[in-house]
Amino acid sequence: MDEEIYTCLDLGQPKSFFLFAGAGSGKTRSLVEVLKRFRANNIQRLRDSGRKVAVITYTNAACDEIQRRLDFDAIFTVSTIHSFAWELIRPYQCDIREWLRGHLKFEIAELEEAQRKGRAGTKAAEDRPRQIASKQARLEALDRIKKFSYNPNGDNTSRDSLNHAEVINITSDFLISKPLMQKIMVQKFPILLVDESQDTKKELVDAFFTVEAEFKGGFTLGLFGDTMQRIYSDGKTDLGRNIPDHWSKPAKIVNYRCPLRVVTLINKIRSNVDDQMQEAAKKEQDGVVRLFIADTSTFLDKTSFEAAVASKMAVVSGDDGWNDVNGAKILTLEHHMAAKRGGFGSFFDPLYAVDKLKTGLLDGKLPGVSLFANQVLPLVKAMETGDNFAVARVVRKYSPLLAKETLKTCKSARAEMLKANEAAKTLYSLWSADSPSLISILKELYRSGLFLIPDSLLPIAARSDGLDEKEDVSTTENYSDKDKVIDAWDEALKTSFQEFEGYLQYISEQSRFGTHQGIKGLQFPRVMVILDDEEARGFLFSYDKLFSAKDLTASDKKNEAEGKETSIERTRRLFYVTCSRAESSLAIIAYTKEPDKVKKHAISQGWFAEDEII
Repeated sequence: MDEEIYTCLDLGQPKSFFLFAGAGSGKTRSLVEVLKRFRANNIQRLRDSGRKVAVITYTNAACDEIQRRLDFDAIFTVSTIHSFAWELIRPYQCDIREWLRGHLKFEIAELEEAQRKGRAGTKAAEDRPRQIASKQARLEALDRIKKFSYNPNGDNTSRDSLNHAEVINITSDFLISKPLMQKIMVQKFPILLVDESQDTKKELVDAFFTVEAEFKGGFTLGLFGDTMQRIYSDGKTDLGRNIPDHWSKPAKIVNYRCPLRVVTLINKIRSNVDDQMQEAAKKEQDGVVRLFIADTSTFLDKTSFEAAVASKMAVVSGDDGWNDVNGAKILTLEHHMAAKRGGFGSFFDPLYAVDKLKTGLLDGKLPGVSLFANQVLPLVKAMETGDNFAVARVVRKYSPLLAKETLKTCKSARAEMLKANEAAKTLYSLWSADSPSLISILKELYRSGLFLIPDSLLPIAARSDGLDEKEDVSTTENYSDKDKVIDAWDEALKTSFQEFEGYLQYISEQSRFGTHQGIKGLQFPRVMVILDDEEARGFLFSYDKLFSAKDLTASDKKNEAEGKETSIERTRRLFYVTCSRAESSLAIIAYTKEPDKVKKHAISQGWFAEDEII
């Protein structure tokens, strides 16, 4: 398989490929070894022509690891998708300006039309003029901006900065509509390798396919991935199924992570989807798998039940690590479950219900999240410990009160510094009694001007109190006057800052609870998978349907008939990903009101033997 990939990287006769890389197959090792071999034979040729190999990975940690294993060689550009996209478009400032001009005009027109159709006196009616004014101000400022900026890991709140979504959308549009951009990318990067391609933004993947088709035979596009492990909704759904005939399709079928019993299980789980079966490298290690079915038709103390499961697993696996309170990684059905167990559901749930906010919420890059996480939290922690240097550092870095432009034009720099210091103290006073709500923090920041308020939160921060909170549906064309994004933030901002900190621990993987999104690429000796539709409250996933304990809905049947993705397909992928994290032993807990149906289906599918079900 590595030889096949290496052959595709021939600079004289390049060929594109899609590599199927199942769970635990060691694709990063293969990627690195192939690139090392390629470097040994082609480094001088690349250096002489000023070209490089681009490698796109999913996280900064993965970038660092690959760079380290490639000895930080400059002929390899290893970056996240946002960083790569920005490097492509950054030189074309005039084109960026014109794209933003058209985009902002379109958004303003949409808002004005919504305001025309809506009803006066509502929350939405008061919010929209501020949204329009904010976008209009940005539109008018475009010609005064000398250079646009962007930080893939930053807040991007200044008027001259682009947000994460804009960078992806601009890059996708440029690669599809501008032949010169295509030519420049291919000349600079004759080889482009994309890891976790099934979760890469579908707009960009489509754009890469467009470029590859245009430069077939002169450019290598290599996609590493497994459609069964697609976990983000904005990834390309059919990736791997419609690969062009001229591409190579190598496969890594050996699983180096899981013991034989776990590999057998995950093969069975995906057998109804495709024929990509894996072989276990640890054939001498059977491993232990158990399904624990909990009847929820009567009251059940889930905490006690899960503790009893851990004790039972310690016995059946002969591994006392199960008795350690943090000995097993608990993987939940959905984020709602982790949010409830971690105590941050009031903040998380409203935002996660809005599709366009999900990915930014999960990676912590929503502008509103960044405001509280990267500005408010460090400031408060510094003030708690009396670290004046840290306080000054945060304020100098983020506060518009101390921006260079402000200090250049103000009458007294000292007066501005005192104003910023007083604003920081007033903000911190909100913590004098108890953890304040996020909305009270936002209102104080708006009043003092200590930090910039993101456009998404500005209408809420500036809003007067006492407005009609009821849904407004005008009689004109049955038009809904609700803004889902603002309504979601309205609910989330009622949360205490302490609960928000619990959310931050979760997305930074400091919580003992994980989900299929949070454990991408990770593995654990002992894994406990929790299946609980009732606690998850999600309509996108359903283990009861997967285990035939609940009938398909009309919507499921309609999607199935139309060839669209169903909740069972999404759930099957999630089940596959969570189970495939186990290095030694795996406990699956199914909470259900139909225990007999779950057991019968689990046996009929060949997932579990009867003596493995408790």
